[in-house]
Amino acid sequence: MYIVLLNFLERSMLLFFAFFLVTRISTVKEVLLNEQYKLREYVIICMIFSIFAIFSTYFALDYHGSLINVRNVAIISGGVMFGPIVGIVTGLVSGLHRYLIDINGITSLPCLISSLIAGVISGVIYKNVVKKNRWIYGILGGMLTIIIEMGLILLFTKPFYLGYEIVSKISFPMIIGQFSIGIIVSLVQSIENDKDRIAAEQSKLALDIANKTLPYFRNLDKYGLNKICTIIKEDINADAVAITDKNYILAYVGLGQEKYTKDYEPITTYTMDVIESGNIMIRNGDDEDKYNDQIIKSSMIIPLKEKNEVVGTLKIYYKRNHKITYSLRSLAVGLSQIISTLMELSKIEEIKEMANKSEIKALQTQINPHFLFNALNAISATIRIDQDEARNLIINLANYLRYNLEISNDFISINKELKQVRDYIQIEKARFGDRLNIVYDIDDIDIKIPSLIIQPLVENAIIHGILKAKGSGTINIKVKKFGEKVKIEIIDSGIGIDEELIKKLYRDDIPENKIGLYNVHKRLKLIYGEGLILERLEKGTRIAFLVERI
Repeated sequence: MYIVLLNFLERSMLLFFAFFLVTRISTVKEVLLNEQYKLREYVIICMIFSIFAIFSTYFALDYHGSLINVRNVAIISGGVMFGPIVGIVTGLVSGLHRYLIDINGITSLPCLISSLIAGVISGVIYKNVVKKNRWIYGILGGMLTIIIEMGLILLFTKPFYLGYEIVSKISFPMIIGQFSIGIIVSLVQSIENDKDRIAAEQSKLALDIANKTLPYFRNLDKYGLNKICTIIKEDINADAVAITDKNYILAYVGLGQEKYTKDYEPITTYTMDVIESGNIMIRNGDDEDKYNDQIIKSSMIIPLKEKNEVVGTLKIYYKRNHKITYSLRSLAVGLSQIISTLMELSKIEEIKEMANKSEIKALQTQINPHFLFNALNAISATIRIDQDEARNLIINLANYLRYNLEISNDFISINKELKQVRDYIQIEKARFGDRLNIVYDIDDIDIKIPSLIIQPLVENAIIHGILKAKGSGTINIKVKKFGEKVKIEIIDSGIGIDEELIKKLYRDDIPENKIGLYNVHKRLKLIYGEGLILERLEKGTRIAFLVERI
């Protein structure tokens, strides 16, 4: 019995040593670090444990036709660590192998049955026991499997005394030998404990990258974003890095970057999927993407979020298979969180700057001698015809100027904003008479919106739309409930906006004389993530935007 025990422990240590060497292989170690497994990873893990279980049969000690081996150690260990799929597959493969190499053997059938039972028991342990206690239950599960196997040997072996002789000599050593399951499980768990160390290292690297990129977040233009991508690419040794918003690739550096030197390219369907789902997408060589006649075999797309809403993505590319390792995933996730925070802080600064520009523009408008001269002339002309109307115009002008004086960075009631729009329109209607028709379609809504958002669009529709066309024109101002949001539309029947101007607005390449339109677009985009929606109509222009109900 003691000789059997020593031989069993010797084979257990051999299995442990072989398993230790295998876990040092980088590909295997990367698989073991995963928290979720795809088909490829399951195939690799099942192959590893099945090979160990089969080899244990060939290195077995023959005792009266019974092969004393550590097959069940491999089965239980695989199932306890990686789930019922690995346990059952390993048990089935190794059990069938044991049966087929010695079909008429004394213990062939009991070994097949006990191998399958071991796979099931290991799966039950994986499903019902917390990770830190699985090594203990793995040992107990291995012991239970051996007890069942011994019972099956007594049941099936003929003559009975031979079965009893085998069981009496090998049962105790094999039961004691199941402690090796705990050693193997602990070994793999020690690899998993490396996650904390890896996460700490990657967090430090992410902070180093953040420090290098911080100066470029102060001005998030194409140059700044390209510099950010360049720093990330060099520090993580990627072949290409890109940053996108919800519609376009804003910056791309590395493999195939010559394609992105001019206008923004639309995002790919994979990027759209990440934006819609909010989940990281990893493509690690299972299929191939072609970029500019170059093969990208590994890629990772990480969502960038602001206030829990996806506003863009960080994309990392490699030319080689399986470059998206656990450590890189840890780094990319931490880096995306830092980038999201820096982008949000940058946008807050931009909002303040844009608001300050709005205040300056409002102040300039209020003291613009041409505006005042034209308004006072209109009032003067109206006094001769309709004194009551002239009095109302004076009130309109006073309200309009007071609003501009009191303007702040805070959100204001939409009704207050619309009051300012009506005051402005009344002054303009006094100047242009029947050439200007206004139609209001406004739902009963009381929400907060950024100040000076609607009036500049109405002003743009009058000056650049209606007045540049012949005859009279109409402006429709709509404020409508739109699901959980509010949709605001300014539709004019003027000459229509130039399609090229729409493209330039979306590319942040706006002419100086359209700065008011761009100001509104930029502020909306910074605050809500979506700017103006512009459309040239058959006759006129439609400008729309959505705001949150706050």
